[in-house]
Amino acid sequence: MKLKLIGAASALALAASVSCAQAQSFINVLTGGTSGVYYPLGVAIGKIYGDKIPNVKTQVQATKASVENLILLQQGRGELAFTLGDSLKAAWDGEEEAGFKNKLDKLRTIGAIYPNYIQIVATAESGIKTLADLKGKSLSVGAPKSGTELNSRAILTAAGMSYKDLGKVEYLPFAESVDLMKNRQLNATLQSAGLGVASLKDLSTSSPITVVAVPKETIDKIGPPFISAVIPANTYTGQDKDVPTAAVVNYLVTSSAVSDDLAYQMTKLIYESLPELANAHVAGKEIKLETAATGSPVPLHPGAIRYYKEKGLIK
Repeated sequence: MKLKLIGAASALALAASVSCAQAQSFINVLTGGTSGVYYPLGVAIGKIYGDKIPNVKTQVQATKASVENLILLQQGRGELAFTLGDSLKAAWDGEEEAGFKNKLDKLRTIGAIYPNYIQIVATAESGIKTLADLKGKSLSVGAPKSGTELNSRAILTAAGMSYKDLGKVEYLPFAESVDLMKNRQLNATLQSAGLGVASLKDLSTSSPITVVAVPKETIDKIGPPFISAVIPANTYTGQDKDVPTAAVVNYLVTSSAVSDDLAYQMTKLIYESLPELANAHVAGKEIKLETAATGSPVPLHPGAIRYYKEKGLIK
């Protein structure tokens, strides 16, 4: 009888162990629209995980980006997500106006990655050259409740405007915004993304554009996590001068439901595969291990902390 009981207990323990392993054998990477920066970087990360983490299957999901990603993480429908820093703070604080009805308490940070640049681009024929020139004109502000749309609200408010001052507001992802501009159905688009985003490169090669500056005094009115930055000359066709703008740091985030071991592997492989990420998109070149453990409004995952301690970034 004792042997049977011991055997049954061992079988149960083994089944529980297998069940636990199976529960962590799938990584869904939550990104953004396919024409943005999150998606190609997410595809690269998915491949790295699939190749280098034993017994793990990966999936890369195109989404409406930051806000949706964080909600999906909280719901247990993803294991890794890209997000803007201001959206992450709003999720942790439970800001309803930003799209979060409750505090998302299961969020845990993997690490800081590259900064998103606020890139306001207008068709040359629209005559838009400054933020003030947007009054009465049509502007795409990003998908509804996306990180880009939250950025749009912040920038316009700091410039003394609101959506009511615009001639028309379109809530569209990057590629759809560019399509309307090509067809002369939209004057301008605000895209919060890494430099060299595919949608704006496409637009600049097909028609003359103006990259609109966001002055430092406007950025100072918003404050952190917004910082001053520069879109270097020739980032886009026809942009022959540096353009001052705002930037917000992006983060990779996971859930408290993800095991410490898996989160450790996820963190380690990201920051030890930076050449692969740089090859996936130019924004990947701006991801630095040295700043990975800094600035997040949400606690780091214990698995990430373990990796950063190994690298001497956390004592």
